[in-house]
Amino acid sequence: MSPRGVAVPDIRERLFAAAERVVARGGPGALTSRAVTDEAGCSKGMLHAHFGGGLDEFVAELVLDRFSRTAALAAELPQRAGQETVAANLAAVGTALLTSAGPAMAGLAVTRPGAATRFRDAMAAGAPGFASVQEAVAAYLTGEQRLGRVAAEADPEALALALVGTAHHLLMTSWPGAPDPTAQLHRVIAALAASGAAR
Repeated sequence: MSPRGVAVPDIRERLFAAAERVVARGGPGALTSRAVTDEAGCSKGMLHAHFGGGLDEFVAELVLDRFSRTAALAAELPQRAGQETVAANLAAVGTALLTSAGPAMAGLAVTRPGAATRFRDAMAAGAPGFASVQEAVAAYLTGEQRLGRVAAEADPEALALALVGTAHHLLMTSWPGAPDPTAQLHRVIAALAASGAAR
């Protein structure tokens, strides 16, 4: 336990990681400020000290942080045109989307009214999320099209929407203990890669 008045390095990430463990272990209903700080091994007021809006702000910020990381990963995708296979590159981004915040955490961000409002406001203000990932995937597929690895008649923007929309659907309709949605995502990616294959 961190003593009061002592700075805790990387406290945001420590609290975020603790919250993910709490939810993974006990489901969304187990997430409380006290459960998070106990799991993180820090004082009980630490969460409220760093997130003035309480648990709702904390949940929204956690999901935004994880989506931001995925968007940063996706931003590197266009540079991978011509490397590996198209399906493997799409799978890397799709899998990152599914695991960005985890189904339970993403569900909390849209079902807790306060968190949902903060999350939507941040998205509307341009926070990186699904739209950023979709743009990066479309740019990647356009690059592959120029290299002849995606058919000239394929629609990169539609294929990107299909991938990101599928990941979004699977993320929002999964829950702890449900079957892993990764296999479903990979089936869709294989179908997308086949439909866009150069002929």
